Amino acid sequence: MAEAQKDKAAKGGKEKSKRGEAGAPAMMADAASNAVPQGYSPRMRQHYEDVVRAKMIEEFGYKNAFEVPTIEKIVLNMGVGEAVNDTKKVTSAAADLALIAGQKPVITRARNAISTFKVRENMPIGAKVTLRRTRMYEFLDRLVTIALPRIRDFRGLSPKSFDGRGNFAMGIKEHLVFPEIDYDKAESQLGMDVIVCTTAKTDDEARALLRAFNFPFRQ
Repeated sequence: MAEAQKDKAAKGGKEKSKRGEAGAPAMMADAASNAVPQGYSPRMRQHYEDVVRAKMIEEFGYKNAFEVPTIEKIVLNMGVGEAVNDTKKVTSAAADLALIAGQKPVITRARNAISTFKVRENMPIGAKVTLRRTRMYEFLDRLVTIALPRIRDFRGLSPKSFDGRGNFAMGIKEHLVFPEIDYDKAESQLGMDVIVCTTAKTDDEARALLRAFNFPFRQ
């Protein structure tokens, strides 16, 4: 009996290893299909290398090219007030945010219970995502060239929306301005915050950097 059980266990192990070997190429193929093509560089990244860096050196007199500030990351945050009555709204908002960012967002939860607003502790109330490198530059391109011009009665971004350490924050009232969102399929209009974090040491440097990236600041 013991020998028969050993034989069965050995056969099971061989079958599992074969399945793993068969599944490995499929997983590698999926990863390869989602990978960035070799030699690909986002348009905004190329714009930084060719135009923005030279313009910043001319304006601020940097002695070293590595001193020139860059955009480090972009954080998208979407709060869902309707989640108090229906938690499924958060799932829908996270799906829309994933389409906009091209990356799976993280569900944000309430840290404390607030009885006035019917918010319970650890209750899902929104979604956020942090973009870096290629996806960050691609989102930046869509934001500046497509989304902002589609905002109703848009009069430019506030040049004062900096935090004193080179980071810029802006709010978008309707996420429908992004081309990834189908107006007919969207359940509701959701607002979102866009925080652009840079390596600039001062607000003036950060403002000049974003202006060189064609951010439409009010004069």
